[in-house]
Amino acid sequence: MKIFAIRLKPNEDLRESLKNFAIQQNIQAGFILSAIGSLKEAKIRFANQENSTVFSDKFEILALNGTVAITGVHLHIAIADRQGKTIGGHLDNGCIIYTTAEIVIGATEEFSFKRTFDEQTGYQELEIETQSNAEEIAE
Repeated sequence: MKIFAIRLKPNEDLRESLKNFAIQQNIQAGFILSAIGSLKEAKIRFANQENSTVFSDKFEILALNGTVAITGVHLHIAIADRQGKTIGGHLDNGCIIYTTAEIVIGATEEFSFKRTFDEQTGYQELEIETQSNAEEIAE
């Protein structure tokens, strides 16, 4: 496993930055190991909702989970407001860093993550390919 540690700075978009980082580092199968920081705006899509909700306030990032690859990112976030009220859901573009985001990403070379349309769910879903399988296909 390879480990990457990054710090995002004020006004950077959390999701876009992670997507771009995966492309720059050619991450084929990555996952979030740790993430803390703060947001000044959050855009989260809740379960079974078509559209995301925008929150404009200061928030602490409590957790960030999911997969990161050159083919796309799928991340869920949990944040707390100034009273400690916690909300969470699907991370969307538009989560803007307030002071910092300290993120540790793990990546494995044993797999390759892809996103393909799943007729059953109606979404782009994770497709996991083992590297030995990918090498056999390439031959």
